[in-house]
Amino acid sequence: MASNTQIKPDDMLNQPLLDALNVEQAKDENKKKLMSINGVEGLSKLIGVSIQTGLTDAQVVTLRGKFGINQFPESPMESFLSLLFKALTDTTLLILIAAATVSLIIGLIEDPAEGWLEGTAIFIAVFLVSNIAAFNDYSKQLQFRALEASSQKDERASVLRDGAIHRINPKEIVVGDILILQAGDMIPADAIICDDSTVLANESSLTGEPDDLKKSKDKDCFLLSSCLITEAEECRALVIGIGTHSQWGKIKANLVSEAVNTPLQDKLEDMTQTIGYIGMVASFGTFVALVVSIWARHGGKDVAQGIVNAFIVAVTIVVVAIPEGLPLAVVISLAYSTKKMYQDQCFIRVLAACETMGNATNICSDKTGTLTENKMTVVEGLFADTVYTQEQFGDGSTMAHEVKVLIAEQVAVNRTAYFVHTDQDGKPLPKPQCIGNKTEGALMTMIQQWGFNHDEVKNKVYDQKKDKVFAFNSGKKRSTAVLHNANGSVRIYCKGASEWVLKDCTMMMDTKGNPAPLSDMKRNVIEKHIEAMASRALRTLVLAHKDYSKASELPANWMENPPDNTNLIFDCVVGIIDPLRSDVIDAVRTAQNAGVVVRMVTGDNVATASAIARQCGILTPDGLAIEGPNFRKMTPQELDAILPRIQVMARSSPDDKYLLVTRLNGHGIPATKEEWVEKFKDREGVTFENDRDKLLPGFRDEWEASRPEGGDVVGVTGDGTNDAPALKAADVGLSMGITGTKVAQGASDIVILDDKFSSIIRAISWGRAVFDNIRKFLQFQLTVNLVALLIVFIGSVAGFDPPLNSIQLLWVNLVMDTMGALALGTEAPTPELLQRKPYKRQASLISRPMWRNIICQATFQLVLLLVLLFDGAHLFGVEEGISCLKYSVQSNDLYWNAVTGAKTDSASGTITCKSFNTYCKGEGYSCLKTSRYLGTYNGVEAHKALTDMTDFADKCLTCTTKDYTHGTIIFNTFIFCQVFNEYTARKLGDDMNMFSGIAGNYIFLFVSIFTVFSQVFLVEVGGDALQTTPLTLIQWLITIGLGAGGLIVGALMRLIPIKDDPNSFFDHKQHSNYVVAGAAKSDDEVAALLHNDKVV
Repeated sequence: MASNTQIKPDDMLNQPLLDALNVEQAKDENKKKLMSINGVEGLSKLIGVSIQTGLTDAQVVTLRGKFGINQFPESPMESFLSLLFKALTDTTLLILIAAATVSLIIGLIEDPAEGWLEGTAIFIAVFLVSNIAAFNDYSKQLQFRALEASSQKDERASVLRDGAIHRINPKEIVVGDILILQAGDMIPADAIICDDSTVLANESSLTGEPDDLKKSKDKDCFLLSSCLITEAEECRALVIGIGTHSQWGKIKANLVSEAVNTPLQDKLEDMTQTIGYIGMVASFGTFVALVVSIWARHGGKDVAQGIVNAFIVAVTIVVVAIPEGLPLAVVISLAYSTKKMYQDQCFIRVLAACETMGNATNICSDKTGTLTENKMTVVEGLFADTVYTQEQFGDGSTMAHEVKVLIAEQVAVNRTAYFVHTDQDGKPLPKPQCIGNKTEGALMTMIQQWGFNHDEVKNKVYDQKKDKVFAFNSGKKRSTAVLHNANGSVRIYCKGASEWVLKDCTMMMDTKGNPAPLSDMKRNVIEKHIEAMASRALRTLVLAHKDYSKASELPANWMENPPDNTNLIFDCVVGIIDPLRSDVIDAVRTAQNAGVVVRMVTGDNVATASAIARQCGILTPDGLAIEGPNFRKMTPQELDAILPRIQVMARSSPDDKYLLVTRLNGHGIPATKEEWVEKFKDREGVTFENDRDKLLPGFRDEWEASRPEGGDVVGVTGDGTNDAPALKAADVGLSMGITGTKVAQGASDIVILDDKFSSIIRAISWGRAVFDNIRKFLQFQLTVNLVALLIVFIGSVAGFDPPLNSIQLLWVNLVMDTMGALALGTEAPTPELLQRKPYKRQASLISRPMWRNIICQATFQLVLLLVLLFDGAHLFGVEEGISCLKYSVQSNDLYWNAVTGAKTDSASGTITCKSFNTYCKGEGYSCLKTSRYLGTYNGVEAHKALTDMTDFADKCLTCTTKDYTHGTIIFNTFIFCQVFNEYTARKLGDDMNMFSGIAGNYIFLFVSIFTVFSQVFLVEVGGDALQTTPLTLIQWLITIGLGAGGLIVGALMRLIPIKDDPNSFFDHKQHSNYVVAGAAKSDDEVAALLHNDKVV
């Protein structure tokens, strides 16, 4: 809604005035209000800023105090109470709460003194489980907010202050700052264009408008924060809205981002559902068995309480059986890994990319800045018909002055790059930092060595009002500048890819700086020199110009399409060295050993690209280096014939990179006739019926038929705005943190903060670690699930009280879900992870060795627990099941016949309730059942136990301390089986050393220690609530030792020779069978196929 605020030129500068200029969706009204104060010039006077020099340091402090800092409000987090409420509304927990309520009511009615214990204990357990679930979710929010904050600290924006360009954090921007913006920059604050440049901005993130909008000082001059500059030369803009007063700030305060599942989470949730169904079947069977036992074992006593208890155990089994820890393990592992990956210079923007990267089969990498250092230096060249070798190249003293002036003018004007001389704190840098295109930085350094100041030269010859600089055009492979000279003539400067610019040259500059015909012989000399420099891994660049005697000779549309591709005058070709990164050779070799194909995609010519690719180890003797123009002419079938061998694509356009990616992974390939027609609607003479299988990237049916097992998993690097389509089409888009534009970073899944290829390999390593960590936890949890379900079910069917009661099962659930996920989900990657091939997309989560491990461990644990269940009481010398440790005597005047055990009167009875104190005072059931001499009656000696007296215990005794020793031994053994099983689960394969690397995993050690101490506490003080009895030292040592037997089983089971299914791994040799006729082409056939006799 437009504001009615009227602005007068004499208004004092204040926030309402700025807000009135910056009303949402009211550009026309905003422009009228701006013009009412004499436009941007009038606004700059109100602020007191010079558009030419920017704010002073003193003004920055004043304006920051008046309008604040450029800090956006954080999106609201979901509160802990809200997450707790969500956890408590889980269906199974609600059922458990209802059952606990019923148990509590019945318990209080039947036994007011102690009947409340079990129900209350379940409530406490539910409280703990729900709070831990809420805490995990809340911690996840905090972790990712911390990651976001860390990435924001590294962001930089360019502003003009005190006449110099400074790189500062966007947070430091104030109202009145002059922004310096280039193509690919994200706009850090609401601003008004204050120079004569024309830019294209994408405002889809703010307004939903999908098309790029043209912005200029005279028309739509408003730039909005969070939006992207997609096309521009250098643009200057005056900041008017920061933080919460910017249009993005007003929206961001109300944004709540919804978490989206990763593919692995979806797969695990499907598995969780399946396991949950199995648990429900086991739960129902257990419930039936327990209900039957009410009559079979207990003679139908306490039916209501028995049914409630059976229901609680059954519901608890469902809680335990449903492995909600699986998705939790993914969250914990991803959160932990993304934090560690950030330290390894990989910022994860899309969570799914972390796990996907682990099984990448292809990496299509840029050359400059990723494989090389992006430290460009001009070291040789051919200038004005004279060759300067690396030994001869220096300060240009031997070069004609006229030649140097012309080249210096081109370099100074035809650029978007600039130098920054101070850091964010204002301290001088050791050497100027180039912001923008590093190739332009190399040329600027070159003319500085010749004695020219690029800023002074530009200010002298460039008039912003009538001249124009065109940023690099990927279609023409050049950037261009149009200058109007004082004498009325016009000069066109252009620089770009050597082959592209040279072919448009018809003249060349001679040694004195005068135009001369470019003969075929001269052209051949230049081409050979370009090839020679390229073969030495130098990047080559041609500079050329073109003159018009008067401005009227320019084409009418020169402002949109400069005449820079005909009748050019060749000025020079430079050779620029960009050294390989020191770690790139080892990183490429590591990737190849990990089964990942590395391909270089670059705009350089094929000779330069091939030379560098050989140095890196990318281009192998049987590999191919092809050129983009030939690549894009091929049919899908022709491309498939050589696709497995393509390792270098030179002279590529962004569309070539996109086509390569889509052909590899199948993303974006038209699946219907309508999609195909829409994609090729601009191609004349093309029909679906005739051309669907002839044009790249192909048609879905044809692509799937040639790849029955699916496509590759492709990671793609990109730094430029025009790389966005390929980054989006990739399975994992990898943008560059230093050289990458905000457009590229916004389209990517992972930002490589240091631009190094070795950081990409670390991302693969972490991705594989995440995948393996989830499988480790899955191996651990399925073992626990299987054993817990079977022991409770078998025990119930066999007529025992549940071997693990509901409270114990909830503790088991806590151990295996939260604690297990935390322990096994935080294992760091090992070098061995990069010594195997990537898994296929459809590979099972549970491998053959994992099934071996699960079955062996589960069998060991189940057999051990069944022995303890059926014979453990005898082996340990304790009472079976739940008995009484200590009785007290009721004051009943009842009598029993010591010989017959029948109730009788005082005349014939010699045993009374008080007889218990005579024989067993202060003792329990073990004394009660002991046979002893009870006296003589009518000459007959009575040798019986007090339990032989009918209903003696029920009528005379009250159990003051119950004996849960038998169940505690089973419970303790089970828990320690899981403690040691966590160690065996750390290894998925045949590695016998389950403790390797354990000292460095502090989280795992903490979980182990916490679990052990918690178990000791629960056993020793759990009492009736947990149904545990303190164990003796011997019992402790034996149960721990029995659990430790899992380590021996873990070692022995790895001797069983079971290996991973070879078909679960991605095999490039097998995958390449989709090539035409199932056979690779010879070099001669490939050359013919490429319509090119040069196959490198």
